[in-house]
Formats: sequence, structure tokens, C-alpha cells
Amino acid sequence: MEKSRSFPEYSSSYSGGGFRCMDERSNSYSFNGPTSKGTSSDPEMKRKKRVASYNLFTVEGKVKSSVRGSFKWIKTKFSEIRYDVRSIYLVLIEGESLAFYQGREPLQGEKGSSNASSKAYAKKLEEHHDQLLASNLEPGTYDKLYSFSHVVNGFAVHTTPSQAKKLESAQGVRLVEKDRGAKLMTTYTPTYLGLTGPGGVWAQGGEGGEENAGDGMVIGIIDTGIDPTHPSFAYDPHNPFRANLSTRFSGCTCQTGPDFPVNSCNGKIITARYFAAGAATLNISMDYLSPFDAVGHGSHVASIAAGNSKVPVITNGFMIAVYKAIYPEGGTLADVVSAIDQAAKDGVDVITLSIGPDEPPEDTLTFLSMFDIFLLHAHRAGIFVAQAAGNKGPSPSSVVSYSPWTMGVGSCNTDRGYSSNLLLGDGRKLQGIGVSGPTLGNGVLQFKLVLAKDAVIGNGSFPRTPPYVDECQYPGALDPAAVLGSVVICTFSTGFLNGSSNFTAILNTAKLLGFMGFVFVANPKYGDFIAQPLPFPIPGIMIPKIADVQILMDYYQRQTSRDWKGAVVKYSGAAAILEGRIATFGEQAPIVNRFSSRGPDIIDNHMNLADVLKPDIVAPGHLVWAAWSSVSISESILKGYSFALLSGTSMATPHVAGIAALVKQSHSSWTPSMIASAISATATMYDNRGEIIMAEGPNITQLYPSTPHDHGAGLINPAGAIDPGLVFSAGFEDYVNFLCSLPKVDPAKVKAATGKECNLSSLAHSWDLNLPSVTISALNGLQSTQRNLMNVASNQETYLCAVLKPEGVDVSVYPTRFTIGPQQTQDLEIKFNVTEALNAFRFGEIVLTGSMNHIVRLPLSVFPIAVAC
Repeated sequence: MEKSRSFPEYSSSYSGGGFRCMDERSNSYSFNGPTSKGTSSDPEMKRKKRVASYNLFTVEGKVKSSVRGSFKWIKTKFSEIRYDVRSIYLVLIEGESLAFYQGREPLQGEKGSSNASSKAYAKKLEEHHDQLLASNLEPGTYDKLYSFSHVVNGFAVHTTPSQAKKLESAQGVRLVEKDRGAKLMTTYTPTYLGLTGPGGVWAQGGEGGEENAGDGMVIGIIDTGIDPTHPSFAYDPHNPFRANLSTRFSGCTCQTGPDFPVNSCNGKIITARYFAAGAATLNISMDYLSPFDAVGHGSHVASIAAGNSKVPVITNGFMIAVYKAIYPEGGTLADVVSAIDQAAKDGVDVITLSIGPDEPPEDTLTFLSMFDIFLLHAHRAGIFVAQAAGNKGPSPSSVVSYSPWTMGVGSCNTDRGYSSNLLLGDGRKLQGIGVSGPTLGNGVLQFKLVLAKDAVIGNGSFPRTPPYVDECQYPGALDPAAVLGSVVICTFSTGFLNGSSNFTAILNTAKLLGFMGFVFVANPKYGDFIAQPLPFPIPGIMIPKIADVQILMDYYQRQTSRDWKGAVVKYSGAAAILEGRIATFGEQAPIVNRFSSRGPDIIDNHMNLADVLKPDIVAPGHLVWAAWSSVSISESILKGYSFALLSGTSMATPHVAGIAALVKQSHSSWTPSMIASAISATATMYDNRGEIIMAEGPNITQLYPSTPHDHGAGLINPAGAIDPGLVFSAGFEDYVNFLCSLPKVDPAKVKAATGKECNLSSLAHSWDLNLPSVTISALNGLQSTQRNLMNVASNQETYLCAVLKPEGVDVSVYPTRFTIGPQQTQDLEIKFNVTEALNAFRFGEIVLTGSMNHIVRLPLSVFPIAVAC
């Protein structure tokens, strides 16, 4: 059976921006994604080297393109040459989609659309898309890739810019946007979050306690697919999932293909599809033309959100709907939004997106990009969306989850860590990073210490470049007699800096030459590096701090004898690598990870600020063990492993998705905004030592007190989210009013995106949207806003309001005390008065303390720019 195939060549030469999977890629040097070196016969290398080649020749003032792409014959005058190159365009057209036609709005708990009338209407929409294209574009100039019919009415088309321009002016077309592309961005946590044990949320969730927590809920995983053979996704006939409890789901399609037979949809995995029409236009090699996950990322995310009980992940009895839309070498927004549309049609309860836009859109507001429009309509259809905030921290305004209708998730650590140490011959220990076994004897025995540079073969014919001399990339460059049975020091240099060197090559060198172990050290030329623990099959350790490297090298040089030319004549230094696979507990936690993207939120690519708090929340995303695909086509160092230890907001996001599904299971009538409010308003701002949550910053060795721009509302609290007391709710019309209230917004663009007119009921200010936080990016003098709360508890409760004021601002809340019965609502008026103009955001909070022990928090983030006259 063919496992690795290429899509047929389409007439395309595609370039665009992108998505990336939200795995951590450190700002300086990243060691999470090594790739194998290969020769020209290596298919992986061939794939990387493949380029679109073309030949041009002129004939009587014409230019003919013989291209593996979509270059047209174009008349030119002498040297004036134009190329009309195909790209993918996403198009919205007039008319309601299936979920909302005839003025209907989906009820909470309503099943996906599968009846005859729904199918007929969907077919009618698709036929209209075909007619619109045929009547406006020239034959042979386009290929329709998808029709969108459930949450939006539109299509994706592969065509030229000139043809796309025609679409923009075509009757019935609301919006045309060029596809920005898509790329991959990358347990113990159930106990850390309070999900297990007699009082844990799993024990509370549903009938049957922990084993059945989550039954009936369906989580949609839009990612790189899934490995159906993994135990995290196994089906137990003696403990079946009770699919009849799901009140929404109606999609049960199981697309088959390589390594994904029909029985892959086993009751745990209840639907599986792959979306590749957009990726096919990129003319790149794919992994599997099936929902099978050859990367590992999708399986990792799915097992965190919805893996089976007793496998170390976050949640338990949830069912999984798989929508593969990202591939090892990239993907397209067209595939991703088509997956969102299908997930909404199928009726999933929650979508987790550990992918997201890499940059803000160039020519529209962040909230009005096509991607965010799809997410708005998924929210409108009753689906909670958890979206990775991004891995571009700690830079300010680096979040890539912008909109208030999705929950943007940042990443933090847990109190678990892995300690790895290098023991020197003089008894000193240097702390490092690496998950590996010890050298023989675990420190009782020590082994010759050799710097790779000193072991280079003097008369070798290879180039004297860092990959050969310093980085241990090529076994033929090192003297086998010098390194056999030794602990070899390999040094970070230009190869790792530019991504051409990797740990797979170090491991290959170590195995071929018989290293006892290796030490990978920072280079004073480049400074400290940031790295995550990697599983090394031989003893290995990384020393990322220059101060520690200096201690090591001072010891090595004192113990090494050289001749007058500087060549080593005797190695007397010794070292041992100690056990690095044993977890330690009790570390300070949570700490916001350095890579986790930060607020404040932005409204456009000019970095104008938005009145929305992002990220919304933080959850564990650092060193998360979860399922992995042993194929591991992109991460060769993890090839053959069934579980992987990864970090990134990719890992944090499915934690929130799983908890949102638990909340949904307990409160089936709640809207997505009510679930988001329950999660945000009950989060904690304090760590396991009772102190304000700290955050990692640009300085590797220092922490600083985090703010809502780092942690959002705080660390997710599952037990609190199940029983929040009060919630803040917002619906589709509220979000339209929010869009209409944005500064200098074009009402026509709002209508194009939402299908709704801006009217007099629009909010006075964008900060008036009924969110469980208040963010004012330009607080001028005296301003006020309101929040509306609903009591979702079963008893009447009296609340007292307390305010922690931001610096430079007086804040008052009215009423200061109120009593509210079940399902009743209460308005709060919040007034701000600037007492001192400042040059940055300041933070505070409003705390509502209930007589039945509910505590509801509203973070305040304000930028006081002027005192009232």
C-alpha cells in the first residue's frame, strides 16, 4: 500500500503568508524539530529541494511560459513582462448559509443538518456557486476547490488575480480574500488541574464518574489527522461510549485511505475526513491521502483534549471528530475553513485549533479576516472554539488569536520538571536539559571527555566548517579512536543557527562512532540558548547557559595536554551524564512560558490596539506528554515513539477544549460565550505558593510578575468553570454591534463579513461588549461601561463587589451589593476616571464574592492617556 504520495500537479505557483502549528519555536534557537540529513535519493530531501521550474522564450513580442504552474500567454511590449499567477481565493456571497437560512438560529443542542430539506438547500447553494463562477470568469481560468454552505455561504477558487478582480465586482459577491496559506505552528496535567481524584471534575462529570466523564460530547480536532491505532483512541466494547447522549452530532463519515481502514472510526473516533484540495495546488508532497496522522501533532492534540482514561492526558470519554487539514510541508486556509464548515455541519460541540494565522491580515481588520469570519459563524452555530494564542512571546502584541468570539489560549508550566546533570571529574555538577538515561554506572564510572573540535581528523578532505568541526554532524570528520567510549562535547554554531544542523545527525554520529554520551553546549559567540527536553536514545545533555559552559571548558582545558601546535596529546578530563528521565515535582507553577504570545490585542497590522483582552486564559502547555504518531515524518528524532513530550500553545489549547466540553456536558443549554465566561471568570491569578503568577521574559534567568497581557484571566480552573455562579453572555448580534463600534470601521465591510447592517443599536464603544473583562486601550478622562450578569446557580445568592484599582485610575461599581435569583440577570455599571495620564497599560480587577462561596473576577486592562478636564 502506498504510504507517501504526491498530489497531482495543478497549474499553480503559490506563495502566501501562513498558519503555523502552535508548537514552541523559540525566538533564538529551536531544537524541537530536527530533520534527518539525506542524500539526493532521500525522498524527504527531494521534497525539500523541489521547486517550480520554468523556461521563458520570446516570440514576436509574446512571452510563452512553460511552467509547472499557471503562467498564461500574455502579450507584452518588448521587456514589459507580466505573469498572471494563480492563487487561492476565498469568496463570500449573498444569501444565508444552511445553518441560518430563513432567519433561523441554531438552538443549543440542535443536531447537525442532515435532513432532506437541508441537503436540498445545500445543493442549491453549491449550484449557485457554480453558476456565479461560470457567468463571471473565463472558461479554463479557474478551479473551484470547495463550496461552503453550512456556517457561511461561499466557496474557495483557484484562479488568477485578474479573474479574482472580476469576482470582487460580480453581483452577489460580498467579499473576496486571498488565501494566506497554512503551516504547522508545537500526562501528568490531569492531577495538576484538579481533574482526578474523589473530588475532581472527572469524578463529577456525568454518570459513571471518572470512567465516563465526557461521554456524549464530540470534540472536533482540526489538525494533521490522527493515528487510529494509538491506545489513546482505542474503543473498549465493555465500556462503550454513549453516543446517544450527544444532542448535536450527526456526521459519521469515515474517509478511508492509506493506514486508515474503515474500522479506524471505532466509536471513540466517530468521524474522520481529510481536506487537501487547497494543499494540492501547492504542488508539494503530502504524507498520506487519508485522515492518518504521519506528523504526530494532530494525535498529540487529540489525546490531550479527548484521550482515553488511564492514558496520561486531560479528558476521558469524549468522542473525536477528525478533520485533517494541515500537512508536513504546509497547507492552505481553504482546507482549514472547509474543515471548520464541515465540523459545524456535523454538529461538533467544541473545536480545538492548535493552528492559527501567523501574522495579522494585511488589508483588513483582524476581526474581519475570512478566518475570523468563519470562527464567528461557528460560534453563532453554537460551537465553542479554543484557539492557540501563538508562540511569538514574550514580544508584546504577539497574539494571533484576536477575536472575542474565540477563546485564545496561552501556555504555562506545571510543577513538574526534568532534571539532567553532567558530573565532572572534579566532583562539580552542571545542570542541563535532556531526557535520557545515564552513562554506564550513573556517575559511579566516568569517561574520557573530548571536545569534538579536538577530535577532527587533521588530514581529512571535508570542509573545515562548523557542522563538521564543532556540531558533530558528520561521523567521517571525527577520529574514531579519540571519541570511542568518550563523552563528546558538541558545540552550537552556525548550522544550528540557520537550521541546517540537527540532533538527529548528532545521534547518528554518536551511534556510528560509539560515543558513551554527548554534551551539546552553548557557544559564547551566540550566547545562551533556549531549548526543550528531547528524548535521547543514548546518554545526552544540553548545557544552554554560557556561564555553565565556561565552567565545563575551563575544566576540560586544564585536564587536556597539547603539543606546541595545539594538538591534543592526552585527554585527562572525565565526566558522566546522570539519569535524566525521572520527573521531579513541586516547582513553582504556573509560570507563563516565554514562547507564549502576549497581548495587548491588535485591530490591524499597523498594531493599533483593540479593546479586547488577549490571551483569554492560560493552561499547561510546557512539557506535555501525549500521544504521538510513530511515523513522525517531520520530527525525525521522535520517529518510532508512541508518546512525545512537547511544549507550545498547541498543547495548552486542547486542555481548554477538553474542559469546555466538560462544562458543556454539565450545562447542555449554555452558549459558547457562557462557557467562555465560566472559564475566564473563575480562573486563578495565583500560583501554588500563593503568589501572583510569574512569567518568563526576554532574560532567560529572570521572571517577572505577570499581567493580564501575559496570562489573560489567569490559570484555568476546571472545578470553578463547572460551577461559576455568574456568567456574562454575548450573542451574534452583540458581536456585530461590537464590529460596528470599532474606530473608523467601514459599515459596508461589516455587512460584507456578517450579512448584517450596522444600526443605531450598535455599542457606543467597543469596550461595551459584554465580556468577562474590561479592556480600554485609550482611556480618556471619565468613561463608563456596563456588564450584564446571569445567575446560573440553582440558588439565590448575594454578591459583594470589590475593586482593585489600576494605577492612575479611579474605578467605581454600582451596585456594590446585589441579590440575584436563579436565571435572573443583573446590570453592573462600571465608571473609570483617570487621575494620572501614563505611558502604558495598567491593570486591576473587580471581584464579586457570593454568599454561596462563588467568586467571579473581571480583569481590568486600561491605558490612561488623559485626565478629565
